[in-house]
Amino acid sequence: AALPGFQIDVQLNIMSFLSPQDLCHLGSTSSYWRAAVRDPLLWRYFLLRDLPLWASVDWKSLPDVEVFNKAFSEASDKALYDYMAVYKKSCPQGRRSLRSSRPRYGAVTSFLQSLVTQAEPRFAMFGPGLEELDDSLVQKMMTCPEILVVAGLPHRQIHGIGSGVSFQFNNSQKFNILTLYSTTSVERRRARTEQAVAVNKMFYQENSTEGNQQAVHYSVIDQVKKVCEVVDGFIYVANAEAHKKHDRQEEWARILAMIDPALGPPNRPLLVLSCVSHIGVERIPCVYVAHQLQLNLLRQPWMVQDNVAATLDGLLNGIEWLLEEVNCKNAQ
Repeated sequence: AALPGFQIDVQLNIMSFLSPQDLCHLGSTSSYWRAAVRDPLLWRYFLLRDLPLWASVDWKSLPDVEVFNKAFSEASDKALYDYMAVYKKSCPQGRRSLRSSRPRYGAVTSFLQSLVTQAEPRFAMFGPGLEELDDSLVQKMMTCPEILVVAGLPHRQIHGIGSGVSFQFNNSQKFNILTLYSTTSVERRRARTEQAVAVNKMFYQENSTEGNQQAVHYSVIDQVKKVCEVVDGFIYVANAEAHKKHDRQEEWARILAMIDPALGPPNRPLLVLSCVSHIGVERIPCVYVAHQLQLNLLRQPWMVQDNVAATLDGLLNGIEWLLEEVNCKNAQ
């Protein structure tokens, strides 16, 4: 009751110790507090404090890079940025509540699938996080039935690639993952032993000039092209370990080669697993990974999900999003 009697800067300091949820509750108590809790400096503080802790971000919720880089100016920021709205849109809890308010496609889709025998969705999985980490994500996925059930090895071969592995999500929906490695297992092992970078044989480079700059442009080899033409979405496994060097510009160019609209429908979803080998390894926050990979420039749905290879932490959240995107597209 005595809080309004304090000076504004003291009020802000006290409010900064509340959680964003408690602050919203405070704002609902009176018109005074409704105005007070919207202070942009307060919500900018919450945003910069909490962003590195969030385990996922997607194409609808990624904050502009200016949020991290620009100095705060009260005059311009009140006009340009509603930091409270940015926080609510970006935080995982806010995204979950938005999803729960939308119509559910799950029951409809499973009913339709019971009427029509539909091929299980297929996803192409690729990226440096499959090969550079101390723990193998793929090996864990194949040997952890309490988290992800292996449902079989289908016989639908793609020449030079194989048929992928079928998994079962939530004891119901089956899906297939075709894992694409950059080179042979022998070459990958040698590169890891020598701490070198293996030559990536999935892509070939085509240099082009944009303005005065030499731009790196990749195309995929024929076998990979066949995969890109038939899959329903993509899983990119990024190495998110903070102590490793990352050439995100090169990664971005390879992602663009895989999702090239000339190879299939342009709106196929992209799940980025922001992966570290085991719990305890310092990671780059997923929001930063999204900006480093320039995902905000993509036109299709995407999501970045923190993932731990040794425990599969976060994997099911990412798979759930991917299947939901594919099911929504099919329902439409």
